[in-house]
Amino acid sequence: MFGVAESPNLMARYNIAPTQAAAVVRLTPADGGRELVLLRWGLVPSWSKDPATGASPINARADTVAAKPSFRAAFRARRCLVPADGFYEWQAPVSGKGPKQPYLIRRRASDPAQGTFAFAGLWERWQGAGQTIESFAIVTTDANATLRPIHHRMPVILDPRDYAAWLDCDNMRAGDLLRPAPDDALVAVPISTRVNSVANDDPGVIEPVAVPAPMAEPPKPRPARGKPAKPESGQGSLF
Repeated sequence: MFGVAESPNLMARYNIAPTQAAAVVRLTPADGGRELVLLRWGLVPSWSKDPATGASPINARADTVAAKPSFRAAFRARRCLVPADGFYEWQAPVSGKGPKQPYLIRRRASDPAQGTFAFAGLWERWQGAGQTIESFAIVTTDANATLRPIHHRMPVILDPRDYAAWLDCDNMRAGDLLRPAPDDALVAVPISTRVNSVANDDPGVIEPVAVPAPMAEPPKPRPARGKPAKPESGQGSLF
């Protein structure tokens, strides 16, 4: 599916959290082939003074990825594919009170391509203090109609026909690929709050549960009265 030279026997994961290692596909500098490597989720810019205390965003907004200092170098030279067969998002109660409902987002069962897909990603290499950290972030865009009742953002899911174009950093029109998935491509499945704990990393995490009420689109976030809006640094609740 991803054209890598080797097929590593990766352990199944059901609850990958920021700062943990996850598989990404990138081009090899030697021959331009593709390799699958494990990188840290949470991008550490090459200019960061201390990765232990500096910002390491897990997501990059499609509308600012080409210009924001944390991502622009990686967008121009270090793009990657992030394989997944689902991701999580949490819906806040319409009333604003009570726990958030987690959902597993995956392809529809009727989709011939059901299963693994790829997010648009960026990777970076940080070196200092005798160590090297390779990390990545996932690019997000506006939510499609399926995801909008849960959250106003979603990860960019690339069409397989666009994998090569995204990985080709000489492609100056790569930004055109950063769009929402088709409205009928995904389904949101309610799951239990077991996913809220990273210690739960087993198949039971993705088992469907019943919800007491249908999804309703939440209000868009507004800045507090009398205070300026803070710049969005990434989707803290996404995944």
